[in-house]
Amino acid sequence: MNVVVVESPAKAKTINKYLGSGFKVLASFGHVRDLPAKDGSVLPDDDFAMSWEVDTASNKRLKDITEALKGADSLILATDPDREGEAISWHVLEVLTKKKALKDKSVKRVVFNAITKKSVLDAMDNPREIDTPLVDAYLARRALDYLVGFNLSPVLWRKLPGARSAGRVQSVALRLVCDREGEIERFVSEEYWQISADLKTPRGDGFTARLVAHDGEKLTKMSVTNGDAAGSIRDMLEGASFKVDSVEAKPTRRNPSPPFTTSTLQQAASSKLGFNASRTMQVAQRLYEGIDIGGETVGLITYMRTDGVQMAPEAIEEARTAIETRFGARYVPEKARIYSTKAKNAQEAHEAIRPTGFERTPDDLKRYLDADQLRLYDLIWKRATASQMASAEIERTSVEITASNGGRTAGLRATGSVIRFDGFIAAYTDTKEDGEQSDGDDDDSARLPEINESEALAKDKINSTQHFTEPPPRYSEASLIRKMEELGIGRPSTYASTLATLRDRDYVVIDKRRLIPESKGRLVIAFLENFFERYVEFGFTADLEEKLDRISAGELAWKDVLREFWVEFHAHIDETKDLRVSQVLDALNEELAPLVFPAREDGSNPRICPTCGTGNLSLKLGKYGAFVGCSNYPDCNFTRQLSADQDASADAALANEPKDLGKDPHTEEPITLRTGRFGPYVQRGEGKEAKRSSLPKGWTPDSIDHEKALALLSLPRDIGQHPETGKMISAGLGRYGPFVLHEKTYANLESIEDVFSIGLNRAVSVIAEKVAKGPGRGRGTPAALKTLDDHPDGGAITVRDGKYGPYVNWGKINATLPKDKDPMSVTTEEALELITAKAGAAGKKPKSSAKKPAAKKTASKKTTGAKTKKASTAKSKKE
Repeated sequence: MNVVVVESPAKAKTINKYLGSGFKVLASFGHVRDLPAKDGSVLPDDDFAMSWEVDTASNKRLKDITEALKGADSLILATDPDREGEAISWHVLEVLTKKKALKDKSVKRVVFNAITKKSVLDAMDNPREIDTPLVDAYLARRALDYLVGFNLSPVLWRKLPGARSAGRVQSVALRLVCDREGEIERFVSEEYWQISADLKTPRGDGFTARLVAHDGEKLTKMSVTNGDAAGSIRDMLEGASFKVDSVEAKPTRRNPSPPFTTSTLQQAASSKLGFNASRTMQVAQRLYEGIDIGGETVGLITYMRTDGVQMAPEAIEEARTAIETRFGARYVPEKARIYSTKAKNAQEAHEAIRPTGFERTPDDLKRYLDADQLRLYDLIWKRATASQMASAEIERTSVEITASNGGRTAGLRATGSVIRFDGFIAAYTDTKEDGEQSDGDDDDSARLPEINESEALAKDKINSTQHFTEPPPRYSEASLIRKMEELGIGRPSTYASTLATLRDRDYVVIDKRRLIPESKGRLVIAFLENFFERYVEFGFTADLEEKLDRISAGELAWKDVLREFWVEFHAHIDETKDLRVSQVLDALNEELAPLVFPAREDGSNPRICPTCGTGNLSLKLGKYGAFVGCSNYPDCNFTRQLSADQDASADAALANEPKDLGKDPHTEEPITLRTGRFGPYVQRGEGKEAKRSSLPKGWTPDSIDHEKALALLSLPRDIGQHPETGKMISAGLGRYGPFVLHEKTYANLESIEDVFSIGLNRAVSVIAEKVAKGPGRGRGTPAALKTLDDHPDGGAITVRDGKYGPYVNWGKINATLPKDKDPMSVTTEEALELITAKAGAAGKKPKSSAKKPAAKKTASKKTTGAKTKKASTAKSKKE
């Protein structure tokens, strides 16, 4: 009997089928230990000793493994084939050794790049030892992230209230996003004109040529800078004769891209499928771990966290056979294509991401995969297949034309291309990302008609169009990942979590798939660039990543790297103890001037208070973060939120010097528009008894008039009595948006306008629909959206939608889904991970569904509540 440890329960079932009755495969459910989130978990003064903690859920997994080992001959560690997988195997081995559970049992480490029977059995025939350098690299990375987080965060809390550290790698990624925003703010648009001619051949075929020279001078895109110059050239061309000087056709070849790596898959999935990085990895994980196909679970792709671009020789032969079968012999190149990685600091390079079997085409798998799985598999299959196909053969044609008018001349050029043989393009073409050119989509991709040298051309139309240069585009997730990879920042397994951290901490928002830094994120980066510049430098971070790679290669000792880092970092932390908040604010005022002091439409000084006219505006720090205030406080109470979307009129509208909107027709009290630290609001009356209402989402201060202010202040609004209960139904605006209320039942409305217009009949229907869905959170259990497999410890796992969003439920444990996770796409494995993490974070041990005597149950409940409260308090103090 042999005990095999893998990471996921889905893999455990599949692999146990492959190995047979002589093996027992158990899942660790990811990491079994981690550094406790408290000071002292890494001790630099004690040679970087690290204290590890096993959570409640992991204790049970380890207990199961220990029990299984009692009658076993050996332990086989078969976690994922990367640094994290190696670390999990090391953690499991360390714990079992301390428990003295191994005794005379042999321990082997095996890795497989795909969950297929052949891959698993081949791995079992080729065991090895734990890769110590790879574990050392993990320990160094984990210690570095811990030391940065737990030493830099307190500095941020003290000097920049409301801010949190984004992490060692996340801070550099955030800097990229903020730097791009700064470029956009500083960008000055320039005017330029493009001139072209619509021409016809003697055979009547039309085409377009663009201006490239004028009066003997070569022109660039920006050469014609105003309408007068463009008009002069256009007038000259209007009366010109056109003649073909030369026609040159050049055959070229375009080669395919290599198969996907983690980063290129995330980029392509973003561009082609609209997936964010997290979604891409979730779907890829499912394809890797296996899909039920005709009663057999089959891993459909190789491991999806990789820098490698090469495929195994047997996979290349499979691909070549599939290409000949599907596309024909001409599409198979004479020799197999061999790729090498170009990623900076590429390491831990396994195979590229490819199908485990090229014979399984996307069409063959349609009935077994959900929509997202099929789309991603289709992308992977096509890219891997195309990587071994023949080059595309393209003929590029360039036509040089001279325009003559009296003694003046101009040069024009027409370009085009024709695909003579599509080659790999028949399987896969890349997609443009951020304006970059990609396969099959060049500027000169238009096909030209027959054009002969020396022939005269007829003018059809002269085009003169005005343009303005545009600022660089904001990063998308895909382009940010590509930039991080170019700079050598982060690694394949970190990209998705890095971006998720920036979103979760409200440092960036995503709008139309573009990353926009929030004011909180820009404050953090401005602070770090001014007072911890070295630690957000791209070169420094990339150099540290390279050292971590050298640790994994056995070239550096991991504690030497930590010592070198810690000496300078700790000294820098000490230097900030005497840093005054006024120094911080002065630096941030200058660094973030476009954000803090946006230009006003009237051209007045944006740093002068719009209310008192004499005070200077500046950043202020409050309990809940930064805002803009007047230096004449408390005589002048002007404040506004930190935002670049403010102009002079908005400043006036939002000043604490109230904007008068009129009087209430019933009470004669003044109605005013004001602002507070939490945004604009309307107020009726004065003093503590004044009624106030915040502006709902989508309503701007400029749009608020007397009528809208009265409507807001009239809330909550009585709609009418419920026909069954006789109790009043009301409509209002609450923390979670517009709603209707009957007795204790709240039902959300789609828009704020509904609050003012909804009638009794519709209100009764909305209430009835909410009741039919089941009571809200705290009053019962909402109906299940989706039922998953049973938990390994018994009991159903379900996906539900509560008051605060969708979550997974097992017994008494509710685990909230990530913000961008579709509740209907949750898998059993994902749910188990969330439940395990929630149980461990709360210090709970999941209870069985068996009934217990009431007295014991009550005692247990009290104890659990006390523990939970204690854990929650500790967490609050840390944050």
